[in-house]
Amino acid sequence: MAERNEKMLCELMKLPGNSVCADCGSRNPEYASYNIGIFICARCSGVHRQMGVHISKVKHLKLDRWEDSQVERMREVGNVRAKMKFEERVPPCYRIPKEDDPQVLVEQWIRAKYQRGEFCYPERQLYVSGDFSGFLMKRGKEDSRFRSRKFVLSESDDTLKYYIVENREPKAVLRVSELNVIFAPQKMSLYPNSLQISYLKDGTTRHIYVYHSEGEVITNWYMAIRCAKLHRLQVAYPSASESELVQFLTEDFAKEGWLWKTGPKVSDGFKKRWFALDNRKLMYHDEPMDANPKGEIFIGHMADGYCMNMGVSTGVRDQGFSFKLTTPDRIYNLSAQSEIDRDHWIEVLERVIERPLTAQDIAVSARLVRKRTNTNSISIFSPR
Repeated sequence: MAERNEKMLCELMKLPGNSVCADCGSRNPEYASYNIGIFICARCSGVHRQMGVHISKVKHLKLDRWEDSQVERMREVGNVRAKMKFEERVPPCYRIPKEDDPQVLVEQWIRAKYQRGEFCYPERQLYVSGDFSGFLMKRGKEDSRFRSRKFVLSESDDTLKYYIVENREPKAVLRVSELNVIFAPQKMSLYPNSLQISYLKDGTTRHIYVYHSEGEVITNWYMAIRCAKLHRLQVAYPSASESELVQFLTEDFAKEGWLWKTGPKVSDGFKKRWFALDNRKLMYHDEPMDANPKGEIFIGHMADGYCMNMGVSTGVRDQGFSFKLTTPDRIYNLSAQSEIDRDHWIEVLERVIERPLTAQDIAVSARLVRKRTNTNSISIFSPR
């Protein structure tokens, strides 16, 4: 019986949808939730076990003993049919995780599907109304300590505000349409349920770091911001399709990491900086969690003189794994930590340079350029 059941499970995995994890899409799942009837990967199986056997009963496909009735349940359901049920009403603003996404996003996606039933009962989706409020722990700009702050999201006002004292004026007012938010557990290793919020202020970028003790709360904040952004885009661009507008919601930085860069003079040496590519903004910082970048480089289109090349400019001492970013204003000499890292940076930046500019890109560029041309302020392109 054991051999027969193992063979049947192998055959079931060949059916459409069953060869990838039902929750994150990773290939060749090794586990299954036999009461739900889905094939899942090792990572997602851990979340299923945490929910308890009253919700999901997990077995390894080869190492555990399977009963006939359990195999029959897998045959009756399978990934495709289960997704039709448990993902029936996923709102378009909801970010469906992939296998490499942060643990908190994957975990809350699974719990939202099977534990809370959010996509079977839309009234349980607390993040789609356009208004959201609550307390988050926010990192201070100067002393780096985290303190509780009240945040209020208003889609109608296009604002995300946070308060030091509730009944007083907000400490900051962010425009929802201009901000980006990403999960930040890699930077904030002590706080797995964390976000980095980036927005433009006075022509340069400001970063805010927040976390919450509950993964559900921080994920709801992330989705609420995405929903508010989508609703405003639908009003601004009524003829655009939903699938087109979703592309302009919050997105992870295309790449982050340490690079060395020179100043604008040939004689300037290389200095270590933390770089982050946010859409078309290439920002560099002293440290990964700085509140403001030391400088920002807008990455335009190849037709406007932007390009990538190996090596360094004439007269600049090559310190290894170097490459050049050429812009209409300046050539940036950069150096990576390895050949693989250098090649990946070049690949990622070339993809941006080859991509046509959108109206949103042009608006961001204009705001950054105004900062540069303001003679009463420091240039965001200055070699600091």
